[in-house]
Amino acid sequence: MSSVMSLVTDSLPMVAPADNVAGPPQGHWTYPDYAALPDDGKRYEVIEGVLYMAPSASEPHQASNTRFIYYLFQQIEFAGLGRVYSPPFDVELLPKFIVQPDAIVVLNEHLDRITPNRIVGAPDLVVEIASPGTAGYDRRKKQDAYALAGVPEYWIAEPASRTVEVLILEEGQYRSLGVFTGQATLPSSIIKDFAVKVEQFFR
Repeated sequence: MSSVMSLVTDSLPMVAPADNVAGPPQGHWTYPDYAALPDDGKRYEVIEGVLYMAPSASEPHQASNTRFIYYLFQQIEFAGLGRVYSPPFDVELLPKFIVQPDAIVVLNEHLDRITPNRIVGAPDLVVEIASPGTAGYDRRKKQDAYALAGVPEYWIAEPASRTVEVLILEEGQYRSLGVFTGQATLPSSIIKDFAVKVEQFFR
């Protein structure tokens, strides 16, 4: 009995379909359904009409998220190139695809995609900070969703390994420019001459 309890206690919180939430059948969730969810303090997203619930962010996740927003704000907003957003802010990539990236960049030429309550369409850059419980979701379902919507650049940060992978969209699929760490800088096609070192994103 104690070993079973230990396994349950030690299991990692994972992103999972929110099958018990009141609403339309899974596969049929749209933005109006999603927007009608009560504010229960949980983080939900919709991929292919399926409602998912994500675990609460860990301290390393939050620390890195703050740093990404800080440096992106300096490079984008202070330079007058566009807008930077942090969660919770919804992005309706496509009908039946609603996400809350950890960092969002929308350049000036696409500011018309920003509405008072969400972004409608593809941001120019999204950042996801992966944890053991979200890495598979970030690298499969969300990566496919971002590619389908036409997000030009996607960064996946991993605080545990202190790395950032840069993915760029080519012919509808992401190509990795590499996994970067330490003193390396990110070869972004969206932010030219991005001089922030990868180690600065992690505590």
